[in-house]
Amino acid sequence: MSYLEIILPFSIPPAALAPDLLRALATPTLTRLLAHAKPPAICQFDDFSQVLPHEALMGGQIQFDAFWPRTNSATLGHIKKRFDTSPAITHHRMKAFGLRPETGFWFTLHPVHIHFARDHLVLTDQRRLDISEEEARILFDEAATLCADYGKHLLYGDHKTWFLRADDWCELHTASKDAACGHNIEIWMAKGEQARAWRKLQNEIQMQWFAHAVNTEREARGANPINSLWLEAGSAALIDIPQILTVQESLALIQQAKPVKLLETDFPQHRVLLDSLIEPALNSDWALWLDALHELEQTVFPLIEQALLANRFDTIRLVTSDSQNLASFTLLPPRAWKFWVKPSLTPLFSLQDLNQDA
Repeated sequence: MSYLEIILPFSIPPAALAPDLLRALATPTLTRLLAHAKPPAICQFDDFSQVLPHEALMGGQIQFDAFWPRTNSATLGHIKKRFDTSPAITHHRMKAFGLRPETGFWFTLHPVHIHFARDHLVLTDQRRLDISEEEARILFDEAATLCADYGKHLLYGDHKTWFLRADDWCELHTASKDAACGHNIEIWMAKGEQARAWRKLQNEIQMQWFAHAVNTEREARGANPINSLWLEAGSAALIDIPQILTVQESLALIQQAKPVKLLETDFPQHRVLLDSLIEPALNSDWALWLDALHELEQTVFPLIEQALLANRFDTIRLVTSDSQNLASFTLLPPRAWKFWVKPSLTPLFSLQDLNQDA
């Protein structure tokens, strides 16, 4: 069968803002698609899962695809899933940068800004930390030297993504940076027998960076200092997960209608990730969230509707999420003769009630 899966993280709005966001939205195509879709399959996540729902899906921690049976919403409160570590995808990230790592256990390491609140520390969104290539290279060299002193090897991916080999830390449980974003980092710090060793190295690097010229210059121009590192996604090898298409690749796939063939027991071989809602949602920037959804209404949703009407795919799934829920809609072509189906975003906007009901 031909199957296309489209993942739209943070498309489920927060309950408190849903009425206002609904009034501000002008998304007729998305409204039609959801109104004609089958009832969604739903999976809930524990409040303290160390990974966001869409990350668990893409990282192979959960097999939530077109072939899962639909969940009975009446039992949602009893099936919450909890993941105590981030997906083992560092080798995939290294491959994307053209790096062929030697054997060993590798983590993704992100330079970040941690905000000092009155009585706790908060991890801020790295997407909004404007790091130049020059700044990143200088701080990377400092960190790499300290890592070497601890017997660890650090590789450079780009200005926001580095890779640390730490074979003896393979049992560490880490949270993804997006799962931890905006929270008190105490609950989200790496845990395990070697957690103290990681924190010691982290502290050494933080002290080295504290009064560094890079951060002095950043603060002088009003930018947040790069004052810490976030460890996540430890892996020993490539794991078998579907390829994630870029926005450009996804548009080409939908337009050219080159369906992916697979068996019912397989993962989809390609997944489309539309990630433009993640940054505004993590930063509670709902005006930008509306703009991003309106942009998708102009660029992507009409192509999906055209593909459905032309029967180019046997199945198209739209996977929506927030920080606790994952819901998969089977999209069906809107049919004019189904006069009783009223275009509505209710199938999507009603999902935020799950957090209150559980």
